[in-house]
Amino acid sequence: MSGARDVSGACPLDCPDTCSWVVTVEDGVATALRGDRRHPFTRGALCAKVNRFLDYTRSPDRLLHPQRRVGAKGEGRFARISWDEALDEIAARWKAIIARHGPQAIWPYQGTGSMGILQGVAGCGRRLWNVLGTSQHVMTICTIAGGYGTGYTLGHNQVGMDPETFSASKLILLWGTNTLTTNHHLWKYIEAARREGAHVVSIDPIRTRTAERADEHVRVIPGTDAALALGLLHVVVSLGKEDRDFIDAHTTGWELFRRRILEYPPERVADITGVPRERIVALGERLASTRPTGIRLTMGMQRHGGGGMAVRVITCIPGVTGDWRYPGGGAVYDTRGFFRADWKALGRDDLRPPGTRTLTMTRLGEGLLEVTDPPVQALLVYSSNPVATVPDQNKVRRGLAREDLFTVVVDHFQTDTADYADLLLPATMQTEHADLHYAYGHLYVSWNEPAVSPPGECLPNSEIFRRLAGRLGVTEACVYDSDEELARQVLASADPAVTGITLARLKREGWARLAVPTPFVPFAHGFRTKSGKLEFYSARMAEAGLDPVPTYTPPYEAAQRDTELSRRYPLALIAPASHYFLNAMFANVPELAERQGRPTIELHPMDAAARGLTDGAAARIYNQRGEFRATVIVSDRVSPGITAGIKGFWPKRVAGAANANATVAERDADMGRGAVFHDNRVEVERAPD
Repeated sequence: MSGARDVSGACPLDCPDTCSWVVTVEDGVATALRGDRRHPFTRGALCAKVNRFLDYTRSPDRLLHPQRRVGAKGEGRFARISWDEALDEIAARWKAIIARHGPQAIWPYQGTGSMGILQGVAGCGRRLWNVLGTSQHVMTICTIAGGYGTGYTLGHNQVGMDPETFSASKLILLWGTNTLTTNHHLWKYIEAARREGAHVVSIDPIRTRTAERADEHVRVIPGTDAALALGLLHVVVSLGKEDRDFIDAHTTGWELFRRRILEYPPERVADITGVPRERIVALGERLASTRPTGIRLTMGMQRHGGGGMAVRVITCIPGVTGDWRYPGGGAVYDTRGFFRADWKALGRDDLRPPGTRTLTMTRLGEGLLEVTDPPVQALLVYSSNPVATVPDQNKVRRGLAREDLFTVVVDHFQTDTADYADLLLPATMQTEHADLHYAYGHLYVSWNEPAVSPPGECLPNSEIFRRLAGRLGVTEACVYDSDEELARQVLASADPAVTGITLARLKREGWARLAVPTPFVPFAHGFRTKSGKLEFYSARMAEAGLDPVPTYTPPYEAAQRDTELSRRYPLALIAPASHYFLNAMFANVPELAERQGRPTIELHPMDAAARGLTDGAAARIYNQRGEFRATVIVSDRVSPGITAGIKGFWPKRVAGAANANATVAERDADMGRGAVFHDNRVEVERAPD
């Protein structure tokens, strides 16, 4: 191809795999996108969502210019303005708000639309917000409850076994994770282990794509995973198969945990979880006798009232069996903690005024309607579509509709949230800006080189914030650092795992594995806790008012039986990830929306028959918080008493103008103020015509 060049980059989306890709550019136009076959983990494969990413960047409905609202909030009517007009208006409004209410009346609200270090969740805008002294935004929508559970156990919220070592596992527990949809590059390691005789178990309330491909599927009532883990350990301990050498050398609090385990015999656990006693015993015996056992758990299973404790208990299993000592043994929830970059240099939290308050992203409705002293007067939303993605959708809409709230939305498309904006600003996409990436599902760092010029007047998030800082008169020099300067500062870490990873190398090679051994067995000789040991007993948890010994913390709603709530709303609703959307991204892409189809609700045949519902019926799914509409699928993929939808639909693009989050409580999990999307009870009935 004459004049063509290849540009290395990485997928920015909220997925553990962070695929390495190559963009072919001809005469300034991106003409092809393919996975980078050289990358040891992603090996050239892209998912169904990202394969057509170049078409996504050229979508006819893409935002290309700044716009100002000309209709009522929520109507979505805008008129084009210049960048100078937009930035001047933001600066004037913010200065007035700061003068009257103080800087904490401003809430910079960020989502997971980009996982990049420069443009996304790791630090984009943080320096400016610290210098201004705005409210701090706390990312509670995804990993935080389980991260706390991991941290209390292992000493860091984002560490675990190296996913590449699953190829050495002999027993693989895929716990609350639909690997083939949400982490599909891991599957080749699972298949490699299977070829060597490994047994693969999916533990999930739904018979997902992954469960269908596993050797065994264990159905569990949503939110009861910790009880199942304790029941499996009861079998291990009853057989005398705990690894006492490892326990004595590398853990603390064993005797207390042992007593707790003995409180959960298989009979009790069967009653809690809905898993038959004989299945618990059989899997417990397999766990007791199979080394190494590797456990992959992801974020969906911890989105309930006991989610943090559930991840803690599961993370303790390899401490009892001694699997942390082997390649292919242990558990992994998140791997980002192995990339010990210079995060202090990136965020510059030292510039933040003391006592600055925090606001929780999954309590947006509360923040906009109930928080005072000061009230939130300005909202800047970027990399997020909260009307579609956060709990209590109706409350969020009421908050965004406030006439006295000045809202700016930075996005690629006019989302449901954008319809409420006073100003709408166009952002670049991944092929158009620079970024640095690490992953929560492997141990590689990547550089994304901009491949093409941005269309229209789109700007990177980082550049928007630099220009806004100038309009606000910010004099702190570090706020104006370029993207490449920021990347060099992040990589200038003294940690051995970052040794040799420089921006020049990443620009040249595209990606680099952290400087850790292969195979990497991170906790064979110690953990990241203060004690240096895996902590079955956590003094930090006791100080936080939590049970310091791993236990089963019931969900708020999902596992209720014979209560007033469960009689009124007898179905536990979970809404897992789509194969074709990424959170709420791509739901506006016609091809992917067609492949996903209309919103659906799966009902067990018994539950469908009891409600007079058949395949294809239009249903109303509701509770005391709200309702949404979906098409019924009668299926034994779900158990009686459980119903399943799909997350990610844009409300304004579906019947009823709502998705499953209209029924979800604005409530905190047990740790970290995490979200409780899968801790939800509803009723289903035929929708009115």
